[in-house]
Amino acid sequence: MERTVVVVGGGYGGTLVAKELDTAANVILIDPREGFVNAAASLRALTRPGWAPNAFFPFGTLLERGRTIRGRAVSVDPKGVTLASGQRVEADYLVLATGSGYSYPAKPKPEANDIAQQLDDLRKTHEELSGAGRVLVLGAGPVGLELAGEIRDVWPDKDIIIVDRADQLLPGFLPEVRDGLHRQLNERGIDLLQGTSLTALPPVPAGQATRFAVATDKGEQIVADIWFRAFGVHINTGYLADGCLTPLTDQAMIPVTDHLNVRGYGHVYAIGDVADLPDPKMASYAMEHAAIVARNIRAQLADDQPDAVHTPTLDRRILLPLGTHAGVGQLPTPNGPAAATAETVHRRKGADLFTARFAARFNQP
Repeated sequence: MERTVVVVGGGYGGTLVAKELDTAANVILIDPREGFVNAAASLRALTRPGWAPNAFFPFGTLLERGRTIRGRAVSVDPKGVTLASGQRVEADYLVLATGSGYSYPAKPKPEANDIAQQLDDLRKTHEELSGAGRVLVLGAGPVGLELAGEIRDVWPDKDIIIVDRADQLLPGFLPEVRDGLHRQLNERGIDLLQGTSLTALPPVPAGQATRFAVATDKGEQIVADIWFRAFGVHINTGYLADGCLTPLTDQAMIPVTDHLNVRGYGHVYAIGDVADLPDPKMASYAMEHAAIVARNIRAQLADDQPDAVHTPTLDRRILLPLGTHAGVGQLPTPNGPAAATAETVHRRKGADLFTARFAARFNQP
């Protein structure tokens, strides 16, 4: 009898595992949303509504043999998954790939599970942003920086200011990468306040155009017309809080082995942001994990021993566009990590934000 692989979570890693195993097993992908959201493209989707549909891919085109169940997992045990609806999904192999939550617009609003609603939210926020003269971005991580770059590409005359409590951009990356980032932000007229934070969040909702003033802990006043939150990651493992599968770490992550098995189970895996690994919480790492797990489950389906292991590396990589043509990056080389040129960032990510890659995964033109 054909064995069943249940993948919980339809993000970067989960859809790749499901796709890779579609011909080898009875694959069931579980996710509450209508489709995959390419979060790397969400910020451009906000600034360019006509382009926004490129960030969304319905799950219905992902698998040829397997199927997708729209539902929210509320419990997982070694034998399967229980959904909020009460439905039970039994599994021979389980892959937990529920990722993490992040503030809108980098990821959809929590209540927006239909693609039409997600696009409507982006359109409405675009209208608010269009009428704002001065934009405040809270958080100078990759999301905040990319958001500022996308806004600058579309609106050359808007005032943009980024505020971050850290003293250094992109800690852990090469000095030349950080220097290049500072230079490009300056060239693009994007103001950056580092080593400071607000005494209180703005008195208006994020993404809503209303003139307001806030103060920093250094006594500076900032006046803006709209603001966006670009900080705060929430690991999506609440469905494991009942302890039916495994205890979570203090950071609400899932303990895994070097084969990416959930500790104590040879048939249950965890990948991406939910896995207790030193890897950055980034899509490229989730997809690396997915390839390892797909290989190991294929081996098990063939009654062989799984041999693919994950070895974390201290070398960091990133492609950080600041709009379509600008940006910085760091990539691995045989001689260690090296800074990437703006042209490389454009070619490998900035031009289409991986749209072609995911169109191929989802069998789209």
